[in-house]
Amino acid sequence: MSNTFSGNDIIKALRRLGYIIDHQRGSHIFLHNLDKNHTIIVPNHKEIRKGTLHNILKSVKLSIDDLKKLI
Repeated sequence: MSNTFSGNDIIKALRRLGYIIDHQRGSHIFLHNLDKNHTIIVPNHKEIRKGTLHNILKSVKLSIDDLKKLI
């Protein structure tokens, strides 16, 4: 698998980590983890930009390899 991920890929991985979809505004999906009291916004695009992906992974303390395993 390459290092390109869709918004759906990231949402699938975050849901496995306990995040739930809170709401959607336009193409952005807001996910919330009640245990960690943490909210993350994922753009629902076919391909997530490298910088956006990096910021999402940094925010949830996840590596690219961990993300691949969750998907």
